[in-house]
Amino acid sequence: MNKIKVNEKLITPSKIVCIGRNYVEHIAELGNEIPENMVVFTKPNSSISSTLISVHDEPLHYEGEICFIYEKGAFTAIGFGLDLTKRKLQTRLKEKGLPWERAKSFDGAAVFSEFILIEDMRSNYEVQLTINNVLTQQGDVSLMMYSPAEILAELQSFMTLEDGDVVMTGTPKGVGVINAKDCFAGSIIHEGKTLVSHTWVAC
Repeated sequence: MNKIKVNEKLITPSKIVCIGRNYVEHIAELGNEIPENMVVFTKPNSSISSTLISVHDEPLHYEGEICFIYEKGAFTAIGFGLDLTKRKLQTRLKEKGLPWERAKSFDGAAVFSEFILIEDMRSNYEVQLTINNVLTQQGDVSLMMYSPAEILAELQSFMTLEDGDVVMTGTPKGVGVINAKDCFAGSIIHEGKTLVSHTWVAC
């Protein structure tokens, strides 16, 4: 089982729960409709990787996200995550009304920074992604259709979350193709202070 680091300790998430279409501008850039209900899908533990890949059967797209660790009924730690997507395959699956797992849950489809403990999941956290030193994605909790607290409540209404599970809260506008050798730097910021950051070179 793959592990992630939380305050220098390794933990093993049982699953990753992802929220789709949570930023209106991202919905618009992909030409999707605003959903009536929260869009939820999952990635297995086997999708976790420390390596940022650019190709898996087809060129991959990046989606930078604010991510939380669930523990004892709350989101207790925060980190940066990349939700990797086979966009062409996802588009074909959506057109046929089929599930997204083949486009979202493959090995290497979830890449995370270290997570750090937080006291309040309701703060206005910000996510930033730069690629080759160019700011490419930026968004914060105030831009989300569903806040972290609303996400948690909705998930708990129909799903058992295990301690250590990761929840990815959706991506702001600016998604695109991963090119080999590009340098990705993801950060989580709160009140002007960088809480956590990590850099990857795509292969």
